[in-house]
Amino acid sequence: MNKSAITTWVSLLILTVIAALLSNLDNKFVVFLIIGISAIKFLGISFQFMELKKAHSFWKGCVFLFIFIFITVLLIMI
Repeated sequence: MNKSAITTWVSLLILTVIAALLSNLDNKFVVFLIIGISAIKFLGISFQFMELKKAHSFWKGCVFLFIFIFITVLLIMI
């Protein structure tokens, strides 16, 4: 693996640990933080490991549109 893949992988691990630690808090705004962390992790996986950074801009836009719709639906459900 190259250096950027390792950096992304370590960042994903750190974000996972942060989300796990945040899940133990009783604050009602923790849900928003965990959703945000999940979106960041999704983008990291998509662009680094699924090679979307080299893809056509249509596919990049589809990923961002998916994230926007996903977060919007989750926030409406909460």
